[in-house]
Amino acid sequence: MTSSLLTELRVYFGRFRVFEPIDWVVYVAWVGLMVGLMAATGAFLLVGAMNGAVFPAEAYMVPLGAGIFAAAISVDTIGHRTVYKEVLRGGEGLVHHIIIFAGIGSCMLLCAAYPARPMYAIPAMVLTVLSFVYSLVDEVMHWRRYLTQKSDVVEMWSHVFILVGHGIMMVGWWRWYQLGYGGVARTLEVLGFA
Repeated sequence: MTSSLLTELRVYFGRFRVFEPIDWVVYVAWVGLMVGLMAATGAFLLVGAMNGAVFPAEAYMVPLGAGIFAAAISVDTIGHRTVYKEVLRGGEGLVHHIIIFAGIGSCMLLCAAYPARPMYAIPAMVLTVLSFVYSLVDEVMHWRRYLTQKSDVVEMWSHVFILVGHGIMMVGWWRWYQLGYGGVARTLEVLGFA
């Protein structure tokens, strides 16, 4: 690890020191939401596997992708709550809100698609695609800021892993759905929902 990278990391993570109480609330709520998704989906798979459910490999991509995403936003959000807070009050913040809306909506609709596929699958696909389209819009904004305002390398790398985590999670989730949500029926039975 080079000294310049160490310096970049020290400066970036040092911004925790200027967090105000509301920044901690937003940080814990946002990162906690994704950690919760990773924990919930991981626990679902673990309970099922321990009780005879057979999941396709793609199912395990959901908590894996959510974990990568959570780790990446735990870094990215430091900059958002400090040095880039004013910038985000413009269009970039709105883009983030659209991504969060589409991302959460697509996950909820994919869950709902388990017992009633035709009704929820298409809106789930629309919101999934929308979340990726707006993620690319967000990337353009970040690269413009990086090139014109010399923003952080740390933040740019965190965005790479946000896309990696988001992609692994959602492609895995959709493939699991296409394969018939193998293992879900047995796990719901074990949990007392079927």
